[in-house]
Amino acid sequence: MSRQVKIEIWVGLLVLMTLIAVAFIALKVSNFSAIQDRPSYQIHALFSHVGGLTQRAPVKVSGVVIGRVASIEIDPISYRAKVTMDIYNDYADLPQDSSASILTAGLLGSQYVGIEVGGEEDVLKPGDRINYTQSALVLENLIGQLMVKLTDGGDK
Repeated sequence: MSRQVKIEIWVGLLVLMTLIAVAFIALKVSNFSAIQDRPSYQIHALFSHVGGLTQRAPVKVSGVVIGRVASIEIDPISYRAKVTMDIYNDYADLPQDSSASILTAGLLGSQYVGIEVGGEEDVLKPGDRINYTQSALVLENLIGQLMVKLTDGGDK
Protein backbone atom coordinates (compact mmCIF):
# COMPACT_ATOMS: atom_id res chain seq x y z
CA MET A 1 0.00 0.00 0.00
CA SER A 2 1.26 3.41 -0.85
CA ARG A 3 1.73 6.15 1.70
CA GLN A 4 -1.12 8.21 0.17
CA VAL A 5 -3.62 5.35 0.63
CA LYS A 6 -2.60 4.89 4.29
CA ILE A 7 -3.11 8.59 4.98
CA GLU A 8 -6.55 8.52 3.32
CA ILE A 9 -7.59 5.49 5.41
CA TRP A 10 -6.50 7.19 8.65
CA VAL A 11 -8.31 10.40 7.72
CA GLY A 12 -11.44 8.40 6.89
CA LEU A 13 -11.30 6.60 10.26
CA LEU A 14 -10.83 9.91 12.07
CA VAL A 15 -13.84 11.42 10.29
CA LEU A 16 -15.95 8.33 11.07
CA MET A 17 -15.01 8.45 14.79
CA THR A 18 -15.83 12.16 14.89
CA LEU A 19 -19.27 11.57 13.35
CA ILE A 20 -20.00 8.78 15.86
CA ALA A 21 -18.94 11.02 18.77
CA VAL A 22 -21.12 13.92 17.53
CA ALA A 23 -24.14 11.61 17.13
CA PHE A 24 -23.62 10.21 20.65
CA ILE A 25 -23.36 13.70 22.17
CA ALA A 26 -26.47 14.86 20.30
CA LEU A 27 -28.47 11.89 21.62
CA LYS A 28 -27.31 12.50 25.20
CA VAL A 29 -28.10 16.22 25.09
CA SER A 30 -31.58 15.61 23.65
CA ASN A 31 -32.40 13.13 26.47
CA PHE A 32 -33.06 10.39 23.95
CA SER A 33 -34.67 7.71 26.09
CA ALA A 34 -33.50 4.55 24.28
CA ILE A 35 -29.93 5.12 25.48
CA GLN A 36 -30.62 5.83 29.14
CA ASP A 37 -33.81 4.01 30.11
CA ARG A 38 -33.71 2.94 33.74
CA PRO A 39 -36.26 0.96 35.72
CA SER A 40 -38.72 3.41 37.25
CA TYR A 41 -42.14 3.86 38.83
CA GLN A 42 -44.72 6.60 38.23
CA ILE A 43 -46.09 9.19 40.62
CA HIS A 44 -48.38 12.16 39.90
CA ALA A 45 -48.80 15.77 41.00
CA LEU A 46 -51.44 18.41 40.22
CA PHE A 47 -50.34 21.97 39.43
CA SER A 48 -52.33 25.15 38.74
CA HIS A 49 -49.81 26.25 36.12
CA VAL A 50 -46.91 24.31 34.59
CA GLY A 51 -45.32 27.19 32.68
CA GLY A 52 -42.83 25.86 30.12
CA LEU A 53 -42.45 22.41 31.67
CA THR A 54 -42.11 19.72 28.99
CA GLN A 55 -42.04 15.96 28.71
CA ARG A 56 -38.62 14.45 29.50
CA ALA A 57 -37.81 17.43 31.78
CA PRO A 58 -35.74 16.32 34.78
CA VAL A 59 -37.17 15.62 38.22
CA LYS A 60 -34.61 16.60 40.85
CA VAL A 61 -34.02 16.30 44.58
CA SER A 62 -31.28 18.59 45.92
CA GLY A 63 -30.09 19.18 42.34
CA VAL A 64 -29.69 15.45 41.58
CA VAL A 65 -31.78 14.00 38.73
CA ILE A 66 -33.97 11.21 40.13
CA GLY A 67 -36.37 10.86 37.20
CA ARG A 68 -38.08 12.46 34.21
CA VAL A 69 -41.48 13.97 33.44
CA ALA A 70 -43.44 11.27 31.60
CA SER A 71 -46.53 13.27 30.60
CA ILE A 72 -48.49 16.47 31.20
CA GLU A 73 -52.26 16.47 30.78
CA ILE A 74 -55.41 18.05 32.19
CA ASP A 75 -57.02 16.31 35.16
CA PRO A 76 -60.69 15.79 34.13
CA ILE A 77 -61.98 16.36 37.68
CA SER A 78 -60.06 19.41 38.94
CA TYR A 79 -59.02 20.88 35.53
CA ARG A 80 -55.51 21.34 36.86
CA ALA A 81 -52.37 20.17 35.07
CA LYS A 82 -51.58 16.56 35.98
CA VAL A 83 -47.85 15.89 35.74
CA THR A 84 -46.85 12.23 35.66
CA MET A 85 -43.24 11.56 36.65
CA ASP A 86 -41.09 8.47 36.12
CA ILE A 87 -38.95 8.16 39.26
CA TYR A 88 -35.96 5.81 39.07
CA ASN A 89 -36.27 2.73 41.29
CA ASP A 90 -33.05 3.76 43.05
CA TYR A 91 -35.15 6.48 44.74
CA ALA A 92 -38.16 4.40 45.80
CA ASP A 93 -38.07 5.74 49.37
CA LEU A 94 -39.53 9.24 48.88
CA PRO A 95 -41.73 10.12 51.89
CA GLN A 96 -45.47 10.64 51.28
CA ASP A 97 -45.38 14.20 52.61
CA SER A 98 -42.80 15.31 50.01
CA SER A 99 -43.65 18.43 48.01
CA ALA A 100 -43.12 19.21 44.32
CA SER A 101 -42.37 22.59 42.73
CA ILE A 102 -41.81 23.66 39.16
CA LEU A 103 -38.50 25.49 39.12
CA THR A 104 -36.36 27.19 36.48
CA ALA A 105 -32.71 26.39 35.82
CA GLY A 106 -31.11 29.83 35.94
CA LEU A 107 -32.84 33.12 35.12
CA LEU A 108 -34.34 32.11 31.77
CA GLY A 109 -33.40 28.43 31.63
CA SER A 110 -35.52 25.34 31.11
CA GLN A 111 -37.99 24.25 33.75
CA TYR A 112 -37.88 21.12 35.86
CA VAL A 113 -39.72 19.53 38.78
CA GLY A 114 -37.97 19.93 42.13
CA ILE A 115 -39.01 17.63 44.94
CA GLU A 116 -38.54 18.70 48.55
CA VAL A 117 -38.28 15.55 50.65
CA GLY A 118 -40.63 15.31 53.64
CA GLY A 119 -40.14 13.57 56.96
CA GLU A 120 -42.89 10.99 57.05
CA GLU A 121 -41.96 7.32 57.34
CA ASP A 122 -44.53 6.10 54.78
CA VAL A 123 -43.16 6.27 51.24
CA LEU A 124 -44.74 7.09 47.88
CA LYS A 125 -45.81 3.97 46.02
CA PRO A 126 -46.28 3.59 42.25
CA GLY A 127 -49.37 5.54 41.19
CA ASP A 128 -49.45 7.76 44.31
CA ARG A 129 -49.94 11.51 44.12
CA ILE A 130 -47.83 14.26 45.67
CA ASN A 131 -50.34 16.46 47.50
CA TYR A 132 -48.18 19.50 48.25
CA THR A 133 -47.30 21.39 45.06
CA GLN A 134 -46.16 24.84 44.00
CA SER A 135 -46.86 25.94 40.43
CA ALA A 136 -44.45 27.63 38.07
CA LEU A 137 -43.80 31.34 38.37
CA VAL A 138 -44.83 33.10 35.20
CA LEU A 139 -42.23 35.75 34.36
CA GLU A 140 -44.74 37.88 32.44
CA ASN A 141 -47.01 38.09 35.51
CA LEU A 142 -44.12 39.12 37.73
CA ILE A 143 -43.05 41.84 35.29
CA GLY A 144 -46.67 43.05 35.08
CA GLN A 145 -46.91 43.25 38.87
CA LEU A 146 -43.62 45.14 39.02
CA MET A 147 -44.81 47.63 36.40
CA VAL A 148 -48.07 48.22 38.32
CA LYS A 149 -46.17 48.80 41.57
CA LEU A 150 -43.75 51.17 39.87
CA THR A 151 -46.53 53.23 38.30
CA ASP A 152 -48.54 53.29 41.59
CA GLY A 153 -45.46 54.48 43.48
CA GLY A 154 -44.96 57.42 41.13
CA ASP A 155 -48.46 58.84 41.72
CA LYS A 156 -48.14 59.29 45.47
